[in-house]
Amino acid sequence: MKANHGDGLTAAQSLVRQLQINGVERVFCVPGESYLAVLDALCDAPEIQVVTCRHEGGATMMAEAYGKLTGKPGIAFVTRGPGATNASAGIHVAHQDSTPLILFVGDVERQGIHRDCFQEIDFETMFKPITKWVMQIEDGNRMPELVSRAFHTATAGRPGPVLLSLHEDMLTETVKVAPARAWAPINAAPSAEAVQAVADKIAAARQPVIVTGGGGWSKAASAAIQHFAESWELPVVNSFRCQDFVDNRSPSYIGNLGLGANPALLRLIEESDLLVLIGARFGEITSNSYTLLDIPTPRQEVIHIHADPEELGRIYQPVLGINCDSTSMAKALAAIPAPASRPWAAALPGQRENYLAWTTPGKVHGDVQMGEIMTWLRETLPENAIVTNGAGNFAIWPNRFYRYRGYGTMLAPRSGSMGYGLPAAISAKLAHPDRDVVCFAGDGDFMMTGNELATAVMYNVPVITIILNNSLYGTIRMHQERHYPFRISATELRNPDFAALAKSYGAHGEKVTRTEEFFPAFERARASGLPAVIEVVIEPELLSPTETISSLRAKASK
Repeated sequence: MKANHGDGLTAAQSLVRQLQINGVERVFCVPGESYLAVLDALCDAPEIQVVTCRHEGGATMMAEAYGKLTGKPGIAFVTRGPGATNASAGIHVAHQDSTPLILFVGDVERQGIHRDCFQEIDFETMFKPITKWVMQIEDGNRMPELVSRAFHTATAGRPGPVLLSLHEDMLTETVKVAPARAWAPINAAPSAEAVQAVADKIAAARQPVIVTGGGGWSKAASAAIQHFAESWELPVVNSFRCQDFVDNRSPSYIGNLGLGANPALLRLIEESDLLVLIGARFGEITSNSYTLLDIPTPRQEVIHIHADPEELGRIYQPVLGINCDSTSMAKALAAIPAPASRPWAAALPGQRENYLAWTTPGKVHGDVQMGEIMTWLRETLPENAIVTNGAGNFAIWPNRFYRYRGYGTMLAPRSGSMGYGLPAAISAKLAHPDRDVVCFAGDGDFMMTGNELATAVMYNVPVITIILNNSLYGTIRMHQERHYPFRISATELRNPDFAALAKSYGAHGEKVTRTEEFFPAFERARASGLPAVIEVVIEPELLSPTETISSLRAKASK
């Protein structure tokens, strides 16, 4: 690292040196004058790609997606004030989705602290509820120490976001301090007795169910828990938007819990005598608004395995709570031979068939049959393709009807954040340029972060975005029709021509109004080698795969 001041480094150079030591591949940012010194230092670190985004929320969502895919902290840089407030959207995703992320915020000069100076924010007060740690770095000599702590804190226990604020004048000061070593994961492994206790509990159960989810998973954990479930002929369920944690082709995989879950699966959870939660917090969405388990003492026996001890007993009292990471437990369980007697196994084929039927789409209202499109995509896309989405009723199509065939093939906001799909897709394609990346977005959802299409074009990131355009905030309209029938307010949208908009950015654009138009449009988009948008025009009448405005109004009229 080139020094600019005397024999030492500047604090900004010290920071970038720590990023290099920790193997950071890229940072996502919106530039600001408050951290120009860091941007300058990054000029001397060519191995770190600097991705300039169009909105701070897009930058932090890209960083969050990187953290999900790799298990390493995603890195974002933004400026103070409005830059930080904009960035909070992605920080909230990282918090609720248990994703490691470090946000560096250029801050006011130290002489302006607590004077409500230009763009000053009390970051600890603002961000403490949605981060694991917030720290204001006032002394550049502490840079190695505090950056090291940020990497360890973001990844320890239940992973999550960390915020470090960087005073503008501090960044240019010369420091003389030794660098810290690279971050290394620190995991809590289960004892042999704890693993055996889990196995004994399962072996003694009538109808056990494994539920996977949460942060801190890995390909190794996914493979191990799948091997364990298949060898023991156990049903395994994934929590909300963690569908890729177990290959959906596995004979043990029977679906996922979350919004609009399979009613038969909900009944199975209620009737089960033992739930084994591995990494999953079993929060509001996964638990069907806290109705599947009694609080605090569930009627089912619950084994809860989680990397954060504070999650154990937080809502549900487990009969066995084990503080360890998911990978260690999954590998340990995979090594235990299946018992000779497996009374639950007889029901597994029927549970599997129920899942296959639930994920087989039917015919819907209108000229575009999304069910046919989803069937074609899951047969056409490679098994390592990455599918992303934001939030809205449109997400039912990829969340329910696409079958994920390996860990790291789904990027979706468990926090329910709109606008996540496109930034996540860009980050995924940058990380894996050899893999197909397809983003699903609604029209309202896309407009939240659609400006990041400029980022995709700038860095030549050929993601394909499928926009389901029904000219509505469809989810809210559905709730409006249910709870305030015939009184419509604020849910109708007037959109641009999305295909033309894409072309104006320099991307490939297509518009589809009938089912048969989609397949050649997708192939043209794929062959273009450009970021691409396929606008699929959906009639406003269709609110979800199972409900229309007319059907909801008919119910309201009864």
